[in-house]
Amino acid sequence: MSETRALRSLLAVGVSAAALTAFAAPALAQTANANVIEELVVTAQKKEEALQDVPIAVSAFDQNALEKSKIDGGPNLVLAVPNVNFSKGNFTGYNFQIRGIGSKLVAGSGDAGTGIHLNNAPLIANNLFETEFYDVERVEVLRGPQGTLYGRNATGGVVNLITAKPTDQFEGNIRAEYGNYNTMKARGMINLPLGEQFALRLAGSYLKRDGFGENLVTGNDADDRDLYGARATLKFEPTDKFRAWVMWDHFEEDDNRSRIGKQFCTKDTGPNSVGGVGYSAAAGGLIGQVQRGLFSQGCQATGLYTPGVLGTVNSQATLGGLFGALGGFQTGDAYAGKMQTPNIRDIESTFDPIYKSKTDIYEFNAQFDLTENVTLNWLSAYTIYKLTTRQDYNRYTPSVPFNTAPNPVNAFAAVPGFAGIYAGLFPGGVINDPQNGRFNRFTTSDISSGYTEQWSHEIRFQSDFDGPFNYNVGAIFSRYQATGDYYVMFNTGTGFYQLNNLFNTGNPNCTTGANCVAIDPNKDPNRSGHNYYDAYGPYDLTSYAAFGEFYYQMTDNFKWTLGLRYTVDEKDVENHAVNLGTPGSGISGPLPGTPAILNVKFKEPTGRFGFDWKPDLGFTDESLIYAFYSRGYKAGGLNSPCSGGAGVICGPATFEPEFINSYEIGMKNTLLNGTMQLNLTGFYYDYKGYQISKIVNRASTNENIDAKVMGAEFESIWQPVEGLRLNAAIGYLDTEIQDAVSIDTFNRTGSNPLLTLVKSSAASNCVVSTAHAATALAISNSINNPFALLGVCTTVPNAAGQQVGAGTNILGTGAIATGTNAFGGLVSDGVPVDLDGKQLPNAPHWTISLGAQYTWTFGDWDATLRGDYYHQTQTYARIWNTQPDRIKAWDNVNLTFTVVNDEMGVEVAGFMKNATNEKAITDFYLTDDSSGLFRNVFYTEPRTYGVSITKRW
Repeated sequence: MSETRALRSLLAVGVSAAALTAFAAPALAQTANANVIEELVVTAQKKEEALQDVPIAVSAFDQNALEKSKIDGGPNLVLAVPNVNFSKGNFTGYNFQIRGIGSKLVAGSGDAGTGIHLNNAPLIANNLFETEFYDVERVEVLRGPQGTLYGRNATGGVVNLITAKPTDQFEGNIRAEYGNYNTMKARGMINLPLGEQFALRLAGSYLKRDGFGENLVTGNDADDRDLYGARATLKFEPTDKFRAWVMWDHFEEDDNRSRIGKQFCTKDTGPNSVGGVGYSAAAGGLIGQVQRGLFSQGCQATGLYTPGVLGTVNSQATLGGLFGALGGFQTGDAYAGKMQTPNIRDIESTFDPIYKSKTDIYEFNAQFDLTENVTLNWLSAYTIYKLTTRQDYNRYTPSVPFNTAPNPVNAFAAVPGFAGIYAGLFPGGVINDPQNGRFNRFTTSDISSGYTEQWSHEIRFQSDFDGPFNYNVGAIFSRYQATGDYYVMFNTGTGFYQLNNLFNTGNPNCTTGANCVAIDPNKDPNRSGHNYYDAYGPYDLTSYAAFGEFYYQMTDNFKWTLGLRYTVDEKDVENHAVNLGTPGSGISGPLPGTPAILNVKFKEPTGRFGFDWKPDLGFTDESLIYAFYSRGYKAGGLNSPCSGGAGVICGPATFEPEFINSYEIGMKNTLLNGTMQLNLTGFYYDYKGYQISKIVNRASTNENIDAKVMGAEFESIWQPVEGLRLNAAIGYLDTEIQDAVSIDTFNRTGSNPLLTLVKSSAASNCVVSTAHAATALAISNSINNPFALLGVCTTVPNAAGQQVGAGTNILGTGAIATGTNAFGGLVSDGVPVDLDGKQLPNAPHWTISLGAQYTWTFGDWDATLRGDYYHQTQTYARIWNTQPDRIKAWDNVNLTFTVVNDEMGVEVAGFMKNATNEKAITDFYLTDDSSGLFRNVFYTEPRTYGVSITKRW
């Protein structure tokens, strides 16, 4: 085998999918032993170093390794890096979690636990889970808090994508791939030298495939892809002391991607009776039917793998269902008796999902050698990010249509001639909702959209003295501005407000007026209407920091490192109350008594201190031992505005920062004459203020809790004979929440029969004693008014304005009262759960990656067969660690076969991802009380396979 092909064979496997931190090999000279693992240079410490020389737990993958192991994009990194977890999340977000630390908060002003960087520039809004890796020099994943050198602080770690830079030689490649689901991929690159001072590199990627499932309503594919990326990089090097790069990176997607997963719900029909009191039999049982729905929470708290979990929500327990009952549109549950299709990829959506995303990133990076030993680095980045998504909220159609004549049990029954008014306004039971269309069935949709701009400027001075002292110091400034909306649009709400408008103004679809709840006439809402829910709060972040690392080479093989950083984060959010159902039109002002601009500011020091030592151990070729203390910090922020309303208890306006005190020791070894790498890492985190979100009262409320995290990581690559490479990455993680309590909205009563859950007039849930719930039901029976129960959650202050009974432990159950309702009962938000000893969510005890590949040589052709296996043990989706939170262990197998002729520049490959076609749940999020507490569950992709051909010049 020629030297060129030998090096290529080594590099092809040098950074394999399970390659962990050890993917880049030590800086070893190439010897006659062709099994020596080739070097990979990284910039984990903002300077070029061999990966085995970096005293940080870091994994790195070059483009060849990414392709060999089918790491197509950010989500696939979970298969290759120990103690990493990934899943899509709420509102088009995602959670890339390292060592249990990630992004389980939901807030426009929140920060990610894992920082995403492009060529070392931080990206707050990004397409990590959408775009594919193409023409990259490498992808680096740093594990552990990065509180000194990297852009903005990150408590979990950093993913840094380093794109390929222009070179002084002409080269190019084009790759085409075809697979099942009619998948068509193409990517290519061309590098053009432009004289002695300039070079231009152009690269692009395209993906189009059919959906993994079907929309059973429209007959079209569900969750397809149609996206592309393009990149241009211009290099300017007028002298050997000055180098500069200008880059433009573009991403665009327009398809029917599903941003939410399969909806899981075991229907909660409500209790058969309440405290021995039955429901009213008056009006043919119609009153009792409404009453029972007000004691339902929509979905029961059952396990993800139990029979019947693919049921449907009890619409009576939702805000839209409440409007349906008040207006007489719906009699009972709109989804009565309905089950979802068992195929987890299929949906039943009134319309096909809409997903549009567009990103432009502009970077300027310059290096100037001020002296022979000091370099000035200047990095500037500007990003524009746009996103629009629209989906059917429940993604299954009702089994029961709207009433052609109103249910006689409604809020307008006393209005003379109401039946005729109803029939005239809603002929055939059809509600004309401008946003959802004309339907005679319960229809709900939502829109999650955003527009962001980000600027960042970083200046660093980096030394390379021959003496013992060196430094890497600088400063960074970032500005991030975001605006967007989260709309929920339901036709029962629009119909209800049309009735009110008709009675108050004479025009059901009025848009102005003191007594008018404006009906937005546009299909695409523009914030003018008050007939839908719209969470809107433009966000402005200003962040700046000074940082530096100082290195003291005490001896030839022992170095001290001291890193310091001081960060200032200031966050402003425009304060707009949710205006659903309020008279008027347009964006609302702040809640009474609150400022127009909400502001928080944090000033925090971070850094790290430790050593790395290269002892001569005798039994290794080279060893690096390191130990570091690091302090990580992630800023706090502002919770989304509370919806307010009777019986609604708003959470805190802000949430606090989180901090990690990290203690880590590691060892990187090269053995057996350079044919083996074996790395070990152990760590302990004292974790303060972990930010965790739950959706309460149609608002995301983030809480802070404490935890401790400890774990270990084993990584190894071994090339025992020529052509064979084996790799393993094993992560162990033990997490434990400490001294925290929180109410589980999925089980507010704590399963205590002395307590009963009741709906409020805002369709939120509260808890009262079962005896008082029975009293309220008996009163509702006596007056033949089921809607009287909506006052159970509303506390009534006394003449002095005091909440009587507030702070009382109801019957010793642990449910703390917020006050007393009009029925004389104490009202509570629920029973706090002791979280002490619970695991952090999405933090499996074990992650195991194993890989093997073998390369044969046939003349000028090399053939490589590779297999990668991944296993993750069970975990929990939420901090309560209940049976409904449990996610089972899962596995993944990837296979590739590649044939290469370097002389011809031709490569032909076949692949299979998820070869066993495992349907693995990666996470879920629990919706709000007013949505019925269903869970949107996210899965891994199904088995995919295909072939590709590549030509290189």
